[in-house]
Amino acid sequence: VQLQAFGGGLVQAGDSLTLSCAASALTVSTYVMGWFRQAPGKEREFVARINSNGGYTSYATSAKGRFTISRDNAKKTLYLQMNSLKPEDTAVYYCAAGVLVTTSGTADYWGQGTLVTVSS
Repeated sequence: VQLQAFGGGLVQAGDSLTLSCAASALTVSTYVMGWFRQAPGKEREFVARINSNGGYTSYATSAKGRFTISRDNAKKTLYLQMNSLKPEDTAVYYCAAGVLVTTSGTADYWGQGTLVTVSS
């Protein structure tokens, strides 16, 4: 399974942005999927994850209430709607998929990342 994340860009604080992650195989519909991010000089961190049918989601504290993860299995696409963006959200955002996607970063497949820059 190949994952390609896109939708990043330069936005101002308070703006919204939606990231997408397109998968190459329909089998991704059976996987847990998630978003992680890595800010400059920092370790990669968990942002959000969603189970295979979209019925269960979990978020990092920093994302809760501002970000929404969703998926469209027919389109083999994962989304991350980000609202009220803050400069500290600046990072490269990665999508991931797997039988398990853990908050510590275990996943079977990773996308190449898309850069989100939030200016103050």
